[in-house]
Amino acid sequence: MAFSPLNQRRIANFKANKRGYYALWLFLSLFIISLFAEFWANDKPIVVSYQQTLYYPVFKDYPETTFGGTLTSNADYRDPYVASLINEQGWIVWPIIRFSYNTINYNLTVPAPAPPSSDNLLGTDDQGRDVLARIIYGFRISILFAFTLTVISSVVGVIVGAIQGFYGGWVDLIGQRIIEIWSGLPMLFMLIIMASLVEPNFWWLLGLMLLFSWTELTGLVRAEFLRGRNLEYVRAARALGLSDSKIMFRHILPNAMVSTLSFLPFIFTGAIGLLTSLDFLGFGLPVGSPSLGELVAQGKNNLSAPWLGLSAFFTLAILLTLLVFIGEAVRDAFDPRKQ
Repeated sequence: MAFSPLNQRRIANFKANKRGYYALWLFLSLFIISLFAEFWANDKPIVVSYQQTLYYPVFKDYPETTFGGTLTSNADYRDPYVASLINEQGWIVWPIIRFSYNTINYNLTVPAPAPPSSDNLLGTDDQGRDVLARIIYGFRISILFAFTLTVISSVVGVIVGAIQGFYGGWVDLIGQRIIEIWSGLPMLFMLIIMASLVEPNFWWLLGLMLLFSWTELTGLVRAEFLRGRNLEYVRAARALGLSDSKIMFRHILPNAMVSTLSFLPFIFTGAIGLLTSLDFLGFGLPVGSPSLGELVAQGKNNLSAPWLGLSAFFTLAILLTLLVFIGEAVRDAFDPRKQ
């Protein structure tokens, strides 16, 4: 796909920012690894060969009777009895980490939270769950949640800001007063109150946060549309009889998206921070979900287990630092002074 000369210069400017360029590749690598978390950290094997037949427990549950056992419930592959049945007439391919985010290690030699060991590389939390497995799954949830929230809130904010800036007058005046009142509400406290009324899940929490996050881009897009609605090419489009929607989204919006795109990585970073804060306070994802905020709370509640706090700190520090570096590189790429 051929890029225009302007976009080629933007890509070159992005690559010139080595810190942001390498941060993007490192972030994408970590995210791709987390997308396939079930193949890296799981209490189910990836492949099982039994009596010349291949089974894939990572994709499908099999009863214990499939492997010569007596129970009709799902096979527990960590059970030495089940493992011996399979190894007698086949073999097992395990993930690198033999724990999922909710797997409890009942073979600990010390009380939970257990320190790092060969079985649990980053130790366990106070319920005996593997910290590294929970970080991998929690990293994926945080990124997917922040990405979904950023995309939806940006679409809503761009549409509202475009309508305000294009029509101006009373539409802009009334819209601005509503946004000023709405954005003046204490978002974190309102989210805590709403989340305490129901048991939030991924989509419910996403909807609650969307109520307050859509205003972040509205002012920026509104200013761009106020500036662009009286330009010559917009007047020419009106004279040709184009509808308002086509003028807004086909002619003015592409110019307004330059400043908007440079702001998106920072919205993304803020969404991760807000989700972590809610999980830390206990008003985020359901109990037991792999969450970076819950890991921070574990570190606070178990000061005698420093590996919990350090794991949470370094995970969040690396993640947010990478995103900030990427955001700075994107901002430089769209900076008109560097075109």
